[in-house]
Amino acid sequence: MATTRVMAAATNTTSSLIFKRPPSPFHIAKKPSLSLSFTFNPTLSKRLFTCRSIYRPENVLSKEEGQPETLDYRVFFLDNSGKKVSPWHDIPLRLGDGAFNFVVEIPKESSAKMEVATDEHFTPIKQDTKKGKLRYYPYNINWNYGLLPQTWEDPSLANSEVEGAFGDNDPVDVVEIGDKQRKIGEILKVKPLGALAMIDEGELDWKIIAISLDDPKASLVNDVEDVEKHFPGTLTAIRDWFRDYKIPDGKPANKFGLGNKQQTRIMLSRLSLRLMNLGLNS
Repeated sequence: MATTRVMAAATNTTSSLIFKRPPSPFHIAKKPSLSLSFTFNPTLSKRLFTCRSIYRPENVLSKEEGQPETLDYRVFFLDNSGKKVSPWHDIPLRLGDGAFNFVVEIPKESSAKMEVATDEHFTPIKQDTKKGKLRYYPYNINWNYGLLPQTWEDPSLANSEVEGAFGDNDPVDVVEIGDKQRKIGEILKVKPLGALAMIDEGELDWKIIAISLDDPKASLVNDVEDVEKHFPGTLTAIRDWFRDYKIPDGKPANKFGLGNKQQTRIMLSRLSLRLMNLGLNS
């Protein structure tokens, strides 16, 4: 049985593990919050992962270098002393009370495919490229999109509940459904509401549906059923957008695991992730 690994990120250097049995794969948590579980295969590694975490991410500033929509454009993150830090490795994941930090990579109603550069020092945000050209979605994404810090979808671990798909080797993605368009590099405190188990070219690519705690409707939604009530049509729109966005490029539609169930039955559980620090920012 896989176990759950979480990190308490309350000091500058943290190395701790908490183990518990994960919830049922078809569990919808009771209100007021839905717990997010991270699972890993304990046979893959028995060493502790050490994550350097900033206790107050609200003090982290973003700094642009280069011109937007160029190959040199980067958004770096600085602590209050002006030192560069990694949005992936140095921002704590958990905030307590079911809330998490979320790093915005792509603002809603934009199409430039921005992402954390996982192979660069300090993992700044940059525009993705293919064959030396900047990448764009074929149409705007309608929600703020980004990552959960200190998460990783393990490419060596097959998820038996999602067609045996392996992780995509990237941080876990978040789709934030709030009303406001956010900025690249903004760090939000979000409440997770549900998840889609997307399978992209054979790789498992979880999409966590969440809302920023400062959104006017945040207090009204605590699970996907509330989303259906207060954001009607949003869950279907998210699924359809991620299913179809590659079709204009001549690729097949993406699939979804867990029987392609309606989002009202998809839950935050058994995500095949490991909290980690790759040390790229050292």
